[in-house]
This record gives sequence, C-alpha cells and structure tokens, in this order.
Amino acid sequence: MTLKRWTSRVLLIDERDRLLLLCGRDPRRPGGRWWFTVGGGVEDGEDYVQAAVREVREETALSLPAERLSAVLWTRQSLLTVDGQRFDQYEEYRLARITAAEASAIRIDTAEARYGHRWWAAEELAATSETIRPKGMATHLTRALTAAGGPHQEPVLQLGIFDEDTDPE
Repeated sequence: MTLKRWTSRVLLIDERDRLLLLCGRDPRRPGGRWWFTVGGGVEDGEDYVQAAVREVREETALSLPAERLSAVLWTRQSLLTVDGQRFDQYEEYRLARITAAEASAIRIDTAEARYGHRWWAAEELAATSETIRPKGMATHLTRALTAAGGPHQEPVLQLGIFDEDTDPE
C-alpha cells in the first residue's frame, strides 16, 4: 500500500550561502544513504508554513517566525520507499536565511538525522557523488539564492515527479 504524504521543506541558508542538509539511511538497504533538507510532514490542522516552522524547531531547535520563510520556491512529487513502506509525497520548499549566531545555536535532533548533518555550498553539491534530494539541488539552490536576493519573487518552480527508487541519480 502506498501512503500519501504532504511535506513542507526548508532551505536553511547560513551567512556564507551554505545549505544545511541532514543525512538519512534506509535500514533495509545496506550502505544506501541520502542528504535532505530540514522539514517533514504536514500534520492535521496545520498549513505548510506552520509545518515548516514546527519542523525547523523540532529538527534544529531554532524558533524561526513564519515571516522569515520565503514564499514557495519549488514543489515536487516524490515516490519513495523507506523501511519497506512506499510513499507518494508532495513537497513544498521555502528558503530561510539565518545568522551566524543562529547557525551556531542549531542543535540537530539525532532521531531525524541519526547519520549526521552538514552545511553544503552549491559548488560542493555540484561536485559530490553523494545522493542529494531533491536531485539537481546545486542548480536549484544557485537559482534560489539569486532569486532570494533580488527585488521580486521568481515563479514557483515545479521540479516534477520523481521515483527515488528507480530514477537514476
């Protein structure tokens, strides 16, 4: 059975334009790991912004007000299997810039990122052989950082539908 899931993801960007990614693994796939943004499922009674604020707090211990989040930058649909469960997941991505003090105050929830976390520059994302989700993150991040610094909001980019189990990296 495939479970439908709605998620709100946040591109946490530090003062050096680096993106915070968390590392996950599927316990049923030895050796397979991937890097992903902060964020998670939208709970009953929440909208996507409320879920983003809650997820940032739960995963990093940062209390960011909703006003610090950008409008939706990207959306995508992701089909994936984790621990034997198949998901059909809709994702919305927003950006939040944080200060050096906030970055140093981050406390990662090890239940969410039990395999680590790391700050990534766009150039590092472009050069890595690691699995980064969503695919094409280096290009998308560069575009988001350019748009976020400009006077107007770019239109929402629809990244498409991806089957993480079968689509090539």
